[in-house]
Amino acid sequence: MPIENHSLVNELPEFKEQIHELKMNDAHFRRLFEEYHFLTHEIENIEKEIVLASTLEEEEFKKRRLLLKDTLADMLRKAKAEQKTEA
Repeated sequence: MPIENHSLVNELPEFKEQIHELKMNDAHFRRLFEEYHFLTHEIENIEKEIVLASTLEEEEFKKRRLLLKDTLADMLRKAKAEQKTEA
């Protein structure tokens, strides 16, 4: 199976501006973003067989990453809506 690019900017390109803004100004977002990035890196290493892990562990990492992505996407949608109301 080919390994895809799951960086948050690649996954949610419509929020590129908000990702940058929140990473700079929101500590909670930044912490979640860093955890998402860490999980993505770990999953890639498992898929490349650099790190050995069971299928169950890999699936748990993927589930955690998906939950984080949903949380981050909600935060980004709210930030974008707030930005539009300020303009």
